[in-house]
Amino acid sequence: MPDTPPTRSYSLASVPFQKPIAAARRHTIALHSNGTVLVTGDNRQGECEVNGWTNIIAVAAANVHKANNTGSSHTVGLRSDGTVIATGWNRQGQCEVGDWQDIIAIAAGWRRTIGLTVKGTVVAAGRNNEGQCEVSDWRDIAAVAAGDWHTLGLQSDGTVRRSGNSRYGLADSDHWRKVDAIAAGYLHSVGVKTDGTAVAAGSDQQNQCQVDTWQNLSTISAGSYHTIGLRQDGTVVAAGSNEYGQCEVSDWRDIVAISAGCTHTLGLRSDGTLLAVGGNESGQCEVSGWTNLCVPFIGIRKDGLR
Repeated sequence: MPDTPPTRSYSLASVPFQKPIAAARRHTIALHSNGTVLVTGDNRQGECEVNGWTNIIAVAAANVHKANNTGSSHTVGLRSDGTVIATGWNRQGQCEVGDWQDIIAIAAGWRRTIGLTVKGTVVAAGRNNEGQCEVSDWRDIAAVAAGDWHTLGLQSDGTVRRSGNSRYGLADSDHWRKVDAIAAGYLHSVGVKTDGTAVAAGSDQQNQCQVDTWQNLSTISAGSYHTIGLRQDGTVVAAGSNEYGQCEVSDWRDIVAISAGCTHTLGLRSDGTLLAVGGNESGQCEVSGWTNLCVPFIGIRKDGLR
């Protein structure tokens, strides 16, 4: 009788560029240290139905720009065995991820879900009207990001793959080099280079791409019309629309993870508590009582920076 192959098991420390928090259009998700998930905000599509989730090591949520015809979302969780679970809006099959295996990173965009496999390939489910799910030929990918209508993949050589919307200058990311981290918003893309500086491509309507002067970054996050950067010293910088106060982060300290939603911003402290600023019409910023959240491992980058 053949041997049964061992079950793979991953931890947050081994998952590349993962964030234990996610800001969506109208809800917030955070990973508890015991592998369960906390959520607050709008639940009109069941995107907050995560009570039975266990052994989760990463979360993602679909963000979408604010408009009269937008707002529905879905929530995605990556389990420690490399499988994926999703709940919420499923109009175009974006929650049909139950058969995915050996996944080490996830991302969620408008009406779609992206998964990175342990082999460095990428899978996708959901809306493909703009070609944003055409990722089957991607190889040697180290991280993924999903915007409204475009998808990014960071290759291990520091270059970036892109599928979907190419308007507004989004295709400029095809020429990026020496990139360590990526994020995708509504109509813009951002990245952190190996020297800790930032790059941006796409629409700059609200100055969300004005990141040229940022330095000493460890990661970055893109909302609909704003961009958030986490410095290596645990402080946070912001650019873009501040209509709802989503860029009021200058006094944040000891931050280890960030997430930019449509109109709100999240920052995870090193003590396992969560900060939130910005739009709160659905209670998505009501996180002051959350404690003991999962704090990601902060390792040494390949260039020696933390």
